[in-house]
Amino acid sequence: MKRTVLAAAFAAALLSPAAADAEVRILACEPEWAALAEEIGGEDVTVHSATHGRQDAHYIRARPSLIAKVRRAKILFCSGADLETGWLPVLLERGGGRIVQPGQPGHIMAADHVQVLERPEVVDRSLGDIHPGGNPHVHLDPRNIAVLAEVLAGRLEQVDPERADAYRQRLASFQARWADAMAGWRERAAALRGMKVIVYHKAWVYLLRWAELDRVAVLERVSGVPPTASHLVEVLQQVRNSGARAILRAPFDPDDASEWLSGKTGIPAVELPFTVGGRPEATDLFSLFDSTLALLEEARDRS
Repeated sequence: MKRTVLAAAFAAALLSPAAADAEVRILACEPEWAALAEEIGGEDVTVHSATHGRQDAHYIRARPSLIAKVRRAKILFCSGADLETGWLPVLLERGGGRIVQPGQPGHIMAADHVQVLERPEVVDRSLGDIHPGGNPHVHLDPRNIAVLAEVLAGRLEQVDPERADAYRQRLASFQARWADAMAGWRERAAALRGMKVIVYHKAWVYLLRWAELDRVAVLERVSGVPPTASHLVEVLQQVRNSGARAILRAPFDPDDASEWLSGKTGIPAVELPFTVGGRPEATDLFSLFDSTLALLEEARDRS
């Protein structure tokens, strides 16, 4: 009888909320936010990313495994600005608890906390993949990462006040390392200032602004729609004597248009990582920017 009582007590302890939620579960919509959550949360959090580094976050399904993840999450960390509009509302409706709903401390949309670029004056589906809230890819400016690290640490303190000191210590460590890294990146970016580039999709606006690169053409005539042959011919004429040094694309962009233009012009076609995991060397936020700058430097030097 005594053994039965002890076994029952042990089972109840395992199933209690304190034991089940020993760590704060975070569902990040994109790998960059998962990487930041791991930096600030450390061993006190369990992080899952809804997308991987070679996947376009616009086009995923609200599959049952993600519904289960958001149901247990205390923090939902996404880009916002309508990037996840095709699937995130379904997750929140079917699985999201109150703490991760809009307006609650567990609901973080990165675009709500930094300056968002390219807010359209007119929203018209004929213009293609236009985000009413502006360009959502705010992670490509490293200054925004520093801002969002502060936001995340504050939210972790709210949902898990018992470990607030640990989150603040990790935040301080991350911000010191990030500031040192940014100083080096600024020097490297200064040597790239004014470099002319062609992009496949208008996803790079934050990187181009931060590094002061000059976008001279876009391969997509309509955002989110593959370019037609006639449009590519127009781009070819536009960039033939432009001095462009690279044709940039993300890992999930089709490569045929950029490779075609590269073959016609000799301008290197460069696949940048875009996010953590987009290329093998981009294993965290630090190596994301290290490898991005290295690829731009290589293109500059060989073109």
